[in-house]
Amino acid sequence: MRLSTVILPVNRWTQASAMWRQADEYGLHAAYTYDHLSWRSFRERDWFTMVPTLAAAATLTNSIRLGPLVSTPNFRHPLLLAKDLAALDDISQGRVLIGLGSGGTGYDATVLGEEPMSRAARHRRFAEFARALDHLLRVPVGNLDGPWYRVVDSRQIPGTVQLPRPPIYLSALGPQSLALAAEIADGWVSIGSATGGRSTYESVSDQIVRLDEQLATRGRARESIDRILLNFEGDERPLQSFESFLDWAGRYHELGLDEVVVHWPIADSSFDSDRSLFERVATEGREILATWGR
Repeated sequence: MRLSTVILPVNRWTQASAMWRQADEYGLHAAYTYDHLSWRSFRERDWFTMVPTLAAAATLTNSIRLGPLVSTPNFRHPLLLAKDLAALDDISQGRVLIGLGSGGTGYDATVLGEEPMSRAARHRRFAEFARALDHLLRVPVGNLDGPWYRVVDSRQIPGTVQLPRPPIYLSALGPQSLALAAEIADGWVSIGSATGGRSTYESVSDQIVRLDEQLATRGRARESIDRILLNFEGDERPLQSFESFLDWAGRYHELGLDEVVVHWPIADSSFDSDRSLFERVATEGREILATWGR
């Protein structure tokens, strides 16, 4: 089982660079960051953008994988994002992972003057966005003619280091987005939301059942898609103690999850946790998880 982290882009690079370098030295599988213009309780706090952050991180790390978790169509166009991701894949020498989500209803959704969208419309846009990005990352010349995105004879040269493209992970909770993940994704991300009165564990279990049904419908093996849990929402607090972390990761390993992701500690925020405990989780905990296999 793999262990990864999210390093939010809330610090100037003079401070943030040490975190990315340390994540690499810990031997973590991946270090992700959120792709927002501003976000929730951090709206009035320092917040930098995803592409330059990952580009800088790629130049000072050696083995850790890097990527957005997640990018969304709220303010991204698939062609520009494809070009940026290809550049990141080149700078990192093939270490990019691409997390995609439908985009919520927060600040990023209306900051460019867009009207709030219904859940159904957001999903339709997301499906076109994800398929468009999948296509543009694979081909040297691209054309799109969808209701949301048009591209005319674009050039994606020289393309990505990873072929046919870097892995795409879709954040998916509901039946339509789980079906989309089963259709095009290399990995599925759950943010652990507890819904319908269920616990986080019960909700993720239900998501896995629906994902497996969608994979079977498409003739895909269960093992053909990576399964990632981001500790983001829900009723679980894995960084309360080392034992609680191992118990949390162990329960999701039994469910067939391949990777768990915890946040790098941020003081005075919902992601605040003991720095020494986080270091133990990232080193000793990572080594224990690595012995569990898939």
